[in-house]
Amino acid sequence: MQLTIKGRNLEVNDQLRGYVEKKLGKMDRYLPDIQEMRVELAEEQSRKASEREVVQVTIRSNGSLLRAEVRSNDIYSAVDGAAEKLQIQINRYKGKRRRKLEKAQIHAVAIAELEAYSDATAPVAEEEEAFFDGQIVRRKQIAMTPMNEDEAVDQMELLGHDFFVFFNARAAGINVLYRRTDGNYGLLEPELV
Repeated sequence: MQLTIKGRNLEVNDQLRGYVEKKLGKMDRYLPDIQEMRVELAEEQSRKASEREVVQVTIRSNGSLLRAEVRSNDIYSAVDGAAEKLQIQINRYKGKRRRKLEKAQIHAVAIAELEAYSDATAPVAEEEEAFFDGQIVRRKQIAMTPMNEDEAVDQMELLGHDFFVFFNARAAGINVLYRRTDGNYGLLEPELV
């Protein structure tokens, strides 16, 4: 497991680094296939003293992301809180993963279809981008593993996001899952016209 610790507006001394490694370094005992763990420790300006110290942890494990963010008045208690949050997420993730292992055969077929689909799609022309009112301030490349809609809901919940872009193994295309205001989910299934 690759562990990266960064500080933002905060000096990461040896004592703090050791504490983070001790608390979060043992996560690979609970989830042995962790490829990368990024820990960002920050001190932010906030009206509430209880929200000034921020710990954000992102774990990449076999195509899945687990993420925890905790704010506190003490950086050490924020690290403890992030470790607790991640432990809960790992337990939930492992339970769902166990139930879905029998669906692995669908993934091999979907990967071949994804490769065929990606060859057929063309990038957006530069002229079309000029018509946007705002500017694109961030570009993000994401790795997609084929999954079904239930797995996409699980991933979205694990990340704590309101939407999730994924390659739908059933529909053999890229879909967008989003949370509706009534608490249910919506699914956008684009089709070429």
